[in-house]
Amino acid sequence: MKSFLAKKETVERNWRVVDASDQILGRMAVKVATALMGKDKPTYTPHVDTGDYVIVVNAEKIRVTGNKADTKEYQTYSHYPGGQKIIPFTRLMERHPERVVELAVKRMLPKNKLGRAMFKKLKVYSGPNHDHAAQQPVTMEL
Repeated sequence: MKSFLAKKETVERNWRVVDASDQILGRMAVKVATALMGKDKPTYTPHVDTGDYVIVVNAEKIRVTGNKADTKEYQTYSHYPGGQKIIPFTRLMERHPERVVELAVKRMLPKNKLGRAMFKKLKVYSGPNHDHAAQQPVTMEL
C-alpha cells in the first residue's frame, strides 16, 4: 500500500476563527500552530503546507498561569553593541497584545521557509472584530 503525499496544487485550505478570551496562551498557541501546519488533517504531509488559515480574535483577553505575567520577558537583539532590548510581558500586552500571540505561535512553527509560509496564514486581532467575514470562517473549538 502506497503512502499518500499531498501536493501543493491540490491542498484545500479552510478559514478558522479562535476566540482567545480567557484562554491560556501556550495551550491556545499549540492548537493554532497545529492547525497552521495541517497536522490535524488526515492529508498532512511534512514537506507541504497543508494547513488552514487561522484568525485569532480578543488577543488582549489572553491569560498566562503562575508568575509569568510578572516574570516573562521578550528579548530582541539587533547584532550591534548595546542592541539588546528586553520587553516585559505586561508592557507588550498593554501596547501590542496581538504580538504576544504571534510570537507564541511563530516559535512553535518550523524554522525554515515552510514555517514562514505557514506563519503568513495567521491573522491576529486584539478586539472581537476581524476583516475576514467574506471567507466565511468556521469557529474552532479549543
